[in-house]
Amino acid sequence: MTQEIDRSVPQVHLHIGDRKLTSGSGGSHDRINPSTGQVDGQIPLAGEAEIDEAVRVAHEAFQTWKKTPPTERRRLLLKLADLIDERGPDLGRLSTIDTGMKYMPNAGLAAEWTRYFAGWADKLSSDVVGTVTANGEFSYTLGQPYGVIGAIVTWNGPTGGIAMKVPAALAAGNTVVIKPPEITPYSPELFMDLVREAGFPPGVINLLPGNAQAGAALVAHPLVQKVTFTGGPVTATRILESCAKTMKPAVLELGGKSANLIFEDADLDTACVHGAILSVGFLSGQGCSFPTRMLVHRSRYDEVIERVSAVAKSFVVGDPFDQQTLLGPVISQAAVDRVMGIIERAPAEGARLVLGGTRLGGDLAEGYFIEPTIFADVDPQSELAQGEVFGPVLAITPFDTEEEAVEIANSTPYGLAAYIHTKDLVRAHRVAEDLFAGDIMINGASNLYVNRPFGGFGLSGYGKEGGRRGLEEFLRVKGVGIGAKAGGDGGFL
Repeated sequence: MTQEIDRSVPQVHLHIGDRKLTSGSGGSHDRINPSTGQVDGQIPLAGEAEIDEAVRVAHEAFQTWKKTPPTERRRLLLKLADLIDERGPDLGRLSTIDTGMKYMPNAGLAAEWTRYFAGWADKLSSDVVGTVTANGEFSYTLGQPYGVIGAIVTWNGPTGGIAMKVPAALAAGNTVVIKPPEITPYSPELFMDLVREAGFPPGVINLLPGNAQAGAALVAHPLVQKVTFTGGPVTATRILESCAKTMKPAVLELGGKSANLIFEDADLDTACVHGAILSVGFLSGQGCSFPTRMLVHRSRYDEVIERVSAVAKSFVVGDPFDQQTLLGPVISQAAVDRVMGIIERAPAEGARLVLGGTRLGGDLAEGYFIEPTIFADVDPQSELAQGEVFGPVLAITPFDTEEEAVEIANSTPYGLAAYIHTKDLVRAHRVAEDLFAGDIMINGASNLYVNRPFGGFGLSGYGKEGGRRGLEEFLRVKGVGIGAKAGGDGGFL
């Protein structure tokens, strides 16, 4: 049954320092609810003027924030994490309205990521890189914050996306300007209310909804010292072209076409449920690291197809606030057109439709709902196997040997994640080493644990989010050497 939940949305603002603006020079956006296909709000958009102001405010705030005692940065981040936990039901509600994902009365991993990086704020240390040498010199390093970080987050997890970037940047001593997508503005709005309630100094965190032009202005701004971006490779290419002009560094968390290798000795109860939920269930398949290619040993191929199809057939598609629903809508009409186009073209390349394949009508006709779709006998070089669908579509392909499985898994230009199901842990470790992917999950392990670095290779981008390496992305290292005769006489004289 559908829960009786408040479906109202907040007024969205541009958050610059201690100011909340209801309009911007970028105009406004008619925000469409993906579950209904109807406009549910007018979203103010930042233009170049607001981006410039926010970056300058953040730059000014950085002069104080970088000198703020690490224990105080930790305290503020822990307070923010507690508030995210307390307001979890509200953040979950607004995230569902934003994205159409199944309602969960919590903020997902946002509090955990914030709390983890809060713990690093007062544990940063420098390294001694050389003992006293023959001539008496001594060296050490300093890890220092960059300054203003431009953070461009994606729409399929707006609060989680912020939490994967901002707490690490703040713990390291940076300030941030966040550009969330204009199509998912509501949960970021509440996030900024919590930032203020936590007591962060004005200008340390700024948030401006905007379109691609706003993002381009943020990336190109000379006071932005580093960019962190989650999205697609086309936009990432433009970001890199802009950054190249001043050699500005970037962290890029991009798309994926992750393979799920199911060997002949796999626990199929785990492998089939896990593979179905993470490919055509959760978030309606709209996740960059989801295992959307299932590679199955030929001896278990027919059985796996039958099992995975049975699991996926049980998934309920509908109102994301209904307790029985697993799949909500995809994000937009453009997403429907893209996903349905791939589905319609797949049979021409030899793929066999096993389940689904249609956009849902009836009571769901006005929203962007696509039923779970499974194709078997998918050619590894076909569009369906090579391109990121970003919808509830799974491609299944057989293999005969371990070497062939690895070859097929590595045959795309992406390298974000990969999944392995086998009872032979020697093989699991061997295959994990051979796979071209930045995140390897074995026998149903969960991804996006904050203590484990996340990030891909190839067309999936570079840099890490999570773990100590995620923190180090926001520190630049300075080497310092002390001469043997340095002292009161001023140096080597």
